[in-house]
Amino acid sequence: MSASAGKFPPVEEQLAHLRKGIAEVIREDELKARIENAIKTGVPMRVYLGVDPTAPDIHLGHTVVLRKLKAFQDMGHTAIFLIGDFSAMIGDPTGVSETRPPLTREQVEHNAKTYLEQVFKILDKSKTEVRYNNEWLGKLSSQEVVQLCAKYRLARMLEREDFRSRLAENHPISVHELLYPLLTAYDAVALKSDVELGATEQKFNLLVHREIQREFGLQAQVVLTMPILVGLDGERKMSKSLGNYVAITEPPSQMFGKLMSISDTTMWSYYELLTDFGPQVITRLRDEVSKGLLHPMDAKMQMAHTIVAGFHGEAAAKEATDNFQQVFRDRKAPTAMPELKLAAGTRALHAVLTEAQLAPSRSEAERLIKQGAVEVNGEIEKDWKRVIELKAGDALPMRVGKKKFLKIVGA
Repeated sequence: MSASAGKFPPVEEQLAHLRKGIAEVIREDELKARIENAIKTGVPMRVYLGVDPTAPDIHLGHTVVLRKLKAFQDMGHTAIFLIGDFSAMIGDPTGVSETRPPLTREQVEHNAKTYLEQVFKILDKSKTEVRYNNEWLGKLSSQEVVQLCAKYRLARMLEREDFRSRLAENHPISVHELLYPLLTAYDAVALKSDVELGATEQKFNLLVHREIQREFGLQAQVVLTMPILVGLDGERKMSKSLGNYVAITEPPSQMFGKLMSISDTTMWSYYELLTDFGPQVITRLRDEVSKGLLHPMDAKMQMAHTIVAGFHGEAAAKEATDNFQQVFRDRKAPTAMPELKLAAGTRALHAVLTEAQLAPSRSEAERLIKQGAVEVNGEIEKDWKRVIELKAGDALPMRVGKKKFLKIVGA
């Protein structure tokens, strides 16, 4: 969906597109009025997403809100990507049980640069307004900070769940953490935003932003919250620290393989939050799977293909899809696999497995061989005493289990 300059899709069409995958709109009647005003005046809404560059990599969980910003952009509205280079040095305490260590200016600048390289895989660079909140927060005087603080009550701030629980458990809260929602609220004032996007866990901050805009004589922005994407484990939110993530810079085959590892149940939230398939199409696919008309793996492969294509292009997605089909459905070795060079000579198969880190120990290597989980040159090998003779220039493909492949090359 796209809109030419000064022209927007009809109100109901925009609302239907924006409702997809959202958790909450605060408030929808205000959003409708803003859309109607944009159509009437020809002036696009100013929609922003603020991101603190606290880590260099973006994973699929981060893209849920980015994709919604892209949806506004595609309908002709102004997409603002706000980098919290000032606020990142404070740190949003959302979801943490203790005070965050502050980031240095150098860390923030490095992460911000990497973020921009990645977000333009989703947003249209030529149509995105990139801002940094140090532009205004870094210039606030002490008096202006005090005046900002006077516009909000401490009791309201301590209603925030993470603050409330930390107080109840006698965990410390630093004063600068109380300032975070107020300073980021000033972002909304400086940007004169019509809409702000965020994750459900940021709802408290977003509501503070609305209130502070009103305190400065502005019309309160509309807030759209997006669900937290569940990670590959199907239980906890996607997080690099939990190891259940898919980074958007990962190679296509690796990304595809990770996406195919999620459960059939989790797959539908990925369809909802990470693809452009409409609600009716997703409902039809779910119905076909539940009735046995469509195999869950086929539905999942379509989902994985679509997501990989969005970041790496259709050709790379097709190659990743074909490679997965070859390896896991047709049980053939992948066209490309990691290589390990070993000195020519004879050695025990279990020693090769441990040296190649295909098994953590000799006993585990022996167990895998006895179970028939090891293939050498396409043949299952169950003799744990098997000795391999490797000549210089020989290339010996090996498989351990379903997913581990390696080519041993004689040197």
